[in-house]
Amino acid sequence: MIATDAAHPAWLPTAATATLGSRRIAVIEGDPLADTVAAEAAEAVAAHGGSITRFAGDAPRAEVVFTLAEGLADEAYRIDRADGSVTVAASTGRGLLYGYFHLVRLGEAAFAGVASETHAPAGAIRILDHWDNMDLHPVMGAVERGYAGASIFFDAGDGLPGSGTIRDDLSRVRAYGRLLASIGINALSINNVNVHAREARLLTDDLPHVARIADTLRPYGVRLHLAVSWASPMMLGGLETSDPFDAGVRAWWAEASNRVWAAIPDFGGFVVKADSEGQPGPFAYGRDHADGANMLAEAVAPHGGIIHWRAFVYNHTQDWRDRSTDRARAAFDHFAPLDGRFRDNVIVQVKYGPMDFQVREPVSPVLAAMPQTRVALELQVTQEYTGQQKHAVYLGPQWAEIMRFDFGEGQTVASLAQGGFAAVANVGADEFWTGHPFAQANLYAYGRLSWDPLADADDLLDEWIAQTFAAEDAAVARTVRVILAQSWLTYEMYTTPLGVGFMVRPGHHYGPDVDGYEYTPWGTYHFADRDGIGVDRTVATGTGYAGLYPSPWRETYESLETVPDELILFFHHVPYTHVLHSGKSVIQHIYDTHFEGVERVRANVEAWNAVSGSLADQDLAARVNERLAEQLRSAIEWRDQVNTYFLRKSGIADAHGRRIH
Repeated sequence: MIATDAAHPAWLPTAATATLGSRRIAVIEGDPLADTVAAEAAEAVAAHGGSITRFAGDAPRAEVVFTLAEGLADEAYRIDRADGSVTVAASTGRGLLYGYFHLVRLGEAAFAGVASETHAPAGAIRILDHWDNMDLHPVMGAVERGYAGASIFFDAGDGLPGSGTIRDDLSRVRAYGRLLASIGINALSINNVNVHAREARLLTDDLPHVARIADTLRPYGVRLHLAVSWASPMMLGGLETSDPFDAGVRAWWAEASNRVWAAIPDFGGFVVKADSEGQPGPFAYGRDHADGANMLAEAVAPHGGIIHWRAFVYNHTQDWRDRSTDRARAAFDHFAPLDGRFRDNVIVQVKYGPMDFQVREPVSPVLAAMPQTRVALELQVTQEYTGQQKHAVYLGPQWAEIMRFDFGEGQTVASLAQGGFAAVANVGADEFWTGHPFAQANLYAYGRLSWDPLADADDLLDEWIAQTFAAEDAAVARTVRVILAQSWLTYEMYTTPLGVGFMVRPGHHYGPDVDGYEYTPWGTYHFADRDGIGVDRTVATGTGYAGLYPSPWRETYESLETVPDELILFFHHVPYTHVLHSGKSVIQHIYDTHFEGVERVRANVEAWNAVSGSLADQDLAARVNERLAEQLRSAIEWRDQVNTYFLRKSGIADAHGRRIH
């Protein structure tokens, strides 16, 4: 079984709590999450020599006081400073817990600064979606698209169908809940959205054990959710239909909801992937997604439950020869006409871009097309298309750019995401939680940005480094920052150029395969021929996707004169000799960026080698060494395959005469 002490402490090592732990702390009594604050404080003072007292009524004199007060929003907290002391006030224990971890982040700075400041989350729901399987998936293993080992929730048993169970020892789950609370994440869905037969029974046979997971997470303010199959009434209830208009189906879901909330009174709700990539859904009965989501919403409404309905719906059996079919349009075409029809307790989760978590995509127009619907921005913390936690790629800058994207008149993505924020998780039973120790930074940044979308991604990287490497010397911290600060753009350089996307090996999606998906039913992405490259998505001559945006973006993307370089091949098919705003031709940009990307990774390897010997944790040093070596090998392979492919397609040599294989 997994023990808590088997896991790396991530950004909460003992050294990170030194500032608080050396002081006198007082924590109010009478709230379960205040008890968690007290337990955290007790552990800190035990390590660093301070003291802790509990109180009811008036607060005693102390250097740090955590107390309940009226007048603040549910999860908000206020920090007041006076005479070298700090008071954290909140209306709920959850607010006190978030306030505690904020002081940990600040360190000594917690005792300086403005006299009073209030912090509140931008979105009420900040959820992580795990894609964990109870049985071993024949291709994906225990965690679909997971790159950090086995599930921390499930034990896959002997791998035979039906042998998977919920773990007896949930101490690792408790440690995970602590990490989530420290970055403000308040909801967690624990199983794969591609619900297999074994996971379906989480609603029935395994419900008492699901309740154990909820009990484990509750002290850290994390509400449990489950992904459910649309076909559950047939899979579990023996019904002959899953038609949302069928009275028996509606009754089955109502009874299932009653049963779940009876076992877990603070249960959050259901996550649904329907009519997507082979998953069943309401289309089979001639119903639309509002019909389906609203039926489930009605079932959970008496309990205050939420339905998270994913908008990732497209035709994955299309004919690649048919250029009128555009996967990028699919979510908009399916969901925009339904705006205003979803119940208030339905949240439509919209992937940040129209395709599938690529290293570069335009922001999805669906986010601006449904003003009468609670939409949530969906991100991918697990690095499916950004190196699979074998490559060091810090995604905070990408997410900050997305959240601040303005559709016009101040309508940013963050402001439109009234349903909050969702992301596919990236942790597993791996010693370092995330496979690559540096991938912890992505989990950290997602939590912090979902709380405050205006936070600076570089500042968040500095926060994570300061806490995680609190016991290391300054040279280590500087090197980690050098490696990660530009890593997203570096990865883009040596992989897919100018908004093309994909170019990965089908199935596992790791490593280069320029034509990997180009002639498959899943979609077509680069349309490269001897004359040019890119997909024409203009209104004038293409699929019309550019016209789905409000002005001024529809005009910006429609025109070659104004489309940003980094997205030109997403919106336009152009000759290889087309000159970008940067002054380079498309083909020369491809060559130059792929060579430069490799050299950046090579420099990162050398920089890490120079400092890794000084780390106290040599297991971590070795893991990073191994991952950086693989990143360099893979980057070289990407460079050589992509450059060779386009040299052969275009017949145009590199202007600098470099060797292209």
